[in-house]
Amino acid sequence: MPFFYIDYWYIILVIPAMILAGWAQYRVKSTYSKFSKVLNTRGLTGAYAAQAVLTHYGITDVRIEQTSGKLTDHYDPKSKVIRLSEGVYNATSIAAVGIACHEAGHAAQHAENYVPIKIRTALVPVCNIGSTLGIPLALIGLVLGFEPLITIGLVLYGAIFAFQLATLPVEFNASRRAINVIEQTGLLYDDEVGSAKKVLSAAAMTYVASMIVALANLIRLVLRFNNRRN
Repeated sequence: MPFFYIDYWYIILVIPAMILAGWAQYRVKSTYSKFSKVLNTRGLTGAYAAQAVLTHYGITDVRIEQTSGKLTDHYDPKSKVIRLSEGVYNATSIAAVGIACHEAGHAAQHAENYVPIKIRTALVPVCNIGSTLGIPLALIGLVLGFEPLITIGLVLYGAIFAFQLATLPVEFNASRRAINVIEQTGLLYDDEVGSAKKVLSAAAMTYVASMIVALANLIRLVLRFNNRRN
């Protein structure tokens, strides 16, 4: 009779977290789709809005470029370039302004040596190692009966959760900077600011969901390895 192993912790912890992540992705795409069709009254492009944020913070050494893809907007601190997607760079929608200002907010964080972004950057190499070696080391430790190796593997894998957790203040702060500049400089009118907030809030939920997925996976692995050791 074949033996079927059911990972109950995966069902209890990870699947609900993945459903939340799926909902967050759907929400950000639907919210972006909605407000990318609503033009801002002043007719400002995403590129112009990003430059307005840079000017507000006195940043003069960051370029703004267009990149291919949809929702591929990001700030590259090494090259000091804000890359805006095709639907944001030259677009005059409320969504374009909100997203562009958010990415410029990241540039402002780097310019001001914002501590949380330094922490997140420092965690990147550890996170990469953890995602590659964490589980294999824990499995080897389990087979050899060497508990310190199991602990090292789980700690390395836990770096994924630490990175996702460190990402939250960085993303929320960038959005807060974006909205503050939008309001202070009048890039959008009052009723439009609320729409921009909805776009950025939906995007922020994807980071919260990713953190919850990472935490669920970490707890599941800790419980499974503990059960197999006992």
